[in-house]
Amino acid sequence: MDFQTASKLTDEQARTYLESLRWPNGPVCPHCGKNGAAKLNGKATRPGVHKCKNKECRKQFTVTVGTIFERSHIGLREWVMAFALVCASKKGISALQLQRMLGLKSYKSAWHLAQRIRHAMRSEPLRGMLAGTIEMDETYIGGRAPKMDRNDKKPRRIPAKTLVVALIERNGKMRAKAVDRVTGENLPQAVRESVDVMQSKLMTDELRLYRPIGERFLNGHETVCHSLDEYVRGDAHVNTCESWFALLKRGIHGSFHHVGKQHLQRYCDEFAFRWNHRKTTDAARTEAALRLAPGTRLFYRTASTAG
Repeated sequence: MDFQTASKLTDEQARTYLESLRWPNGPVCPHCGKNGAAKLNGKATRPGVHKCKNKECRKQFTVTVGTIFERSHIGLREWVMAFALVCASKKGISALQLQRMLGLKSYKSAWHLAQRIRHAMRSEPLRGMLAGTIEMDETYIGGRAPKMDRNDKKPRRIPAKTLVVALIERNGKMRAKAVDRVTGENLPQAVRESVDVMQSKLMTDELRLYRPIGERFLNGHETVCHSLDEYVRGDAHVNTCESWFALLKRGIHGSFHHVGKQHLQRYCDEFAFRWNHRKTTDAARTEAALRLAPGTRLFYRTASTAG
């Protein structure tokens, strides 16, 4: 569902749409996990309430229970519209822009809504490990150091930057991870978590830490030397990673302006999700994201203090 279609929905229509995505074969109780539930239609009953038919359960629930929507004061219509906006914005959309377009009362509500959407995108299942030709590269995210003036007696503080490592399967999917620094431990760990080294070939730049990692790849390891202005040699390059880094940085500098170190991983998850669904339409991308809504609820205190 695209933004134009979502904006025409009522709350009840949005609820019905979410129910069709979550329960294509009928309601499933989120408490006991069993099929079969009766919809309550009493005058004193709020919309969308179902009651489990399982004798050992018999609990009431709605489509929002056990999802990132649970106990949210934002209407389901606004939620669907927010998903559509985030999924359609190639370089991201700021919380302030979401607040304006959705008519939300506070910036905090819009910011928390966006963080919950990113939280859902983080749980996207990866069908198998990355395989084939794998590009691996790293970049630093953070502010620029101000230029020194000749009359400055004290050196200016250099802003702290955070490292982002990207693993991209050519013509396939990707994973991105924010780390404190490049070490001989966290880089191999990122590869172990996402790549089938027995069916892959690694492409990197000349960083020495990639050498022992490349030795594990059955189909070999090729590098390009950026320090000598070498960016492509035959099939060897990391330009796909560079393209994704460009999108991430343009989003941070142009839409968000500043991203805290503790939140950077969620923004990486958002941009990785859109990259993994880049060959689909905005409507299909939105639907794929909404299917990820069931999961762990993200509280505001957790969202504001940790990534």
